[in-house]
Amino acid sequence: MEQELDYAEMLEIPVSTVNVVKKKSLFKRKTAEKPAVQAPEAAQDELKEKVVESVNERVGAYVYSEDLSERANSESKKHNLNFGKDKASRVLLGELVAVCVIAVAIFLTNIFMPTSAINTFIGSFSKKTADKEPNYSDLELSAVVSELSDVDVQIADGGYLYFKAESCVYPVCDGKISSVIAEEGNYTVQIAHTSRFSSVVTGLSSVYCAKGDAVRSNLPFAFSDGKREVQISLYDGDTLLKCYSLSGEVPVWNS
Repeated sequence: MEQELDYAEMLEIPVSTVNVVKKKSLFKRKTAEKPAVQAPEAAQDELKEKVVESVNERVGAYVYSEDLSERANSESKKHNLNFGKDKASRVLLGELVAVCVIAVAIFLTNIFMPTSAINTFIGSFSKKTADKEPNYSDLELSAVVSELSDVDVQIADGGYLYFKAESCVYPVCDGKISSVIAEEGNYTVQIAHTSRFSSVVTGLSSVYCAKGDAVRSNLPFAFSDGKREVQISLYDGDTLLKCYSLSGEVPVWNS
């Protein structure tokens, strides 16, 4: 009986029945009085019921405790995961709300308070970018004809450069062609060197560049056949500049 009981406990599974075999003892003991003996079948049934109840109680307690621990661990993991997701969602939502508030504030101040501190601060960046552009007097000028030629370039009383000879014509400094005007074989070209500083060249017989092309001070952009006087005027905005002189054939700013 004890062997059958131990084997059932090792399996740790619920049982509904068990066979109990009682071995006869080899040595018989003499007893003075024998207690009342139950019928063999009734005693065996009672013993079976006790074994089944004992095994089921042990297995049931083990399974119940195991289920509780697994359930607690899974609930703890789910709680931690949900807490992490909720925290990340709250942070993301807060950042989105802050960005929207700032955007609306900037929009409203641009409309109703154009001179507010925030608009002045933002406008200072574009102002600094514009201030980085050099002044015309900071630019180094170049000869309008080849320095190797014998063309005589002069400054007129009106403040413009002029010459009359067959020669290639160079820009006074780097820039971009703003306009090309042709009239009866006579070309007038305007070159933008900065947003304000420009030069206008008239009396050209041919032009090598078109509007929007970049020009370099060391490359000719036009040609004069010598039949007309070529004039080069320098402007700061709409103001004709006269604050330069000639060093040989090279114009230089007056200090």
